[in-house]
Amino acid sequence: MLKFTKVGQDYPAKRPAPERDDDFLEIARPFIVEKAEEQSSRCSQCGVPFCQVHCPLHNNIPDWLMLTSEGRLEEAHAAMAATSTMPEICGRICPQDRLCEGNCVIQQSGHGAVTIGSVEKFVTDLAWEEGWVEPIRPARDRSHRSIGIIGAGPAGLTAAELLRRRGYAVTVYDRHDRGGGLLTYGIPGFKLEKYVVGRRLKRLEDGGIRFRYDFEVGRDASLAELRSRHDALLIATGVYQARELSAPGVGSGGIVRALDYLIASNRKGFGDKVPDFESGQLNADGKRVVVIGGGDTAMDCVRTAVRQGATSVKCLYRRDRDNMPGSAREVQNAEEEGVEFVWLAAPAGFEADGDAVSAVRGARMKLGTPGPDGRRQPEPGGEAFREPADLVVTALGFSPEDLPTLFGASDLGVTRWGTLRTDHKTMMTSVPGVFAAGDIVRGASLVVWAIRDGRDVAGRMHDYLLAEDEAEKEAA
Repeated sequence: MLKFTKVGQDYPAKRPAPERDDDFLEIARPFIVEKAEEQSSRCSQCGVPFCQVHCPLHNNIPDWLMLTSEGRLEEAHAAMAATSTMPEICGRICPQDRLCEGNCVIQQSGHGAVTIGSVEKFVTDLAWEEGWVEPIRPARDRSHRSIGIIGAGPAGLTAAELLRRRGYAVTVYDRHDRGGGLLTYGIPGFKLEKYVVGRRLKRLEDGGIRFRYDFEVGRDASLAELRSRHDALLIATGVYQARELSAPGVGSGGIVRALDYLIASNRKGFGDKVPDFESGQLNADGKRVVVIGGGDTAMDCVRTAVRQGATSVKCLYRRDRDNMPGSAREVQNAEEEGVEFVWLAAPAGFEADGDAVSAVRGARMKLGTPGPDGRRQPEPGGEAFREPADLVVTALGFSPEDLPTLFGASDLGVTRWGTLRTDHKTMMTSVPGVFAAGDIVRGASLVVWAIRDGRDVAGRMHDYLLAEDEAEKEAA
């Protein structure tokens, strides 16, 4: 260890942009064993590991870096799996530059952070290849208690696994025809190839977890009906309602929501029939594309448009590069692939040729004083401009759906933001025995936080069901 003064920081090589910009395969080549060991040996094994502190899962990062550097890769994987249900997924899509790597002590000393995410991805992928990923084995039989989980995203899947490990009968309900939530349908393959999610889902199925797809709460059963079927319920639906843009001409054809666009692209990758893609409505091929937004979803959209064959791709963002919410690495990847960023620019309206959008009218912005989140607030500050466009994708973030109405559960409490209101200690909603976790409580956030919330709520639900068992014994 402690080789950071002699060994330089080195990430896995990326495929050249001309090679990768017409396919949806992951862009980074994998580490080889020797490189993973070398990069792990750069860890300073500091007394206060800020990488671990700033990881939402508090992964034992220094421990598994040391084990990797010593060639003890199976043990390194066991250390990763001890705190995370999806380490190979976090290794691919976590914004390490803002979390573990961004807070690495040797990064602060000017030597460059340890490449934590790349090592995590390498070790876990190797674990799948070598058969080190253990099947789910319930610690004891608690199948007299049934748990229903609404939502097959990272929070729901994490809770499902941990509760199944404790021996409960677990059923996961999801509105889509595949599990994974945004891991499957929202994140493009060049960041997360779908076989990675698929093998996790298969492991859960093999472990005895039942999945019911194409199931919509409110259509196929009310929340109360589901509650009557199970001893406890978890709502982990995430947030899917796109924030709308209000501007003249916004209803023109060719102006689409980011999630609709990404879901269509991912479904096409699965080989599904996607009429809106085939018609060109959600296909960027041969079009001038403008994406509005500056988060990771916007980066997914611009890079998808490149791969679909757009003639030009531009990203309009109302702040500058330093104040973007998205990953700096994703911005760099997009620029390498030919995306043009138009900073300090906000849409003011849209022009149409008949029913189809033909241009975005915008206004230049300037940055004012910092807001509550620490980022400087955009203010009108310049001349108007016009950007020709055949396809406009709005990536302005997501809000919660109106679950009390959708679920037919007027007693389900929500906050003023529309997220579910829960007791902070028990993670239970206003409906007894119904818990909630992930983005539907937290608001739109990172996958790693959803995994953390799923881990926490599994423990709270376990405590609740143990108390129910004890109460029944005392009543008898």
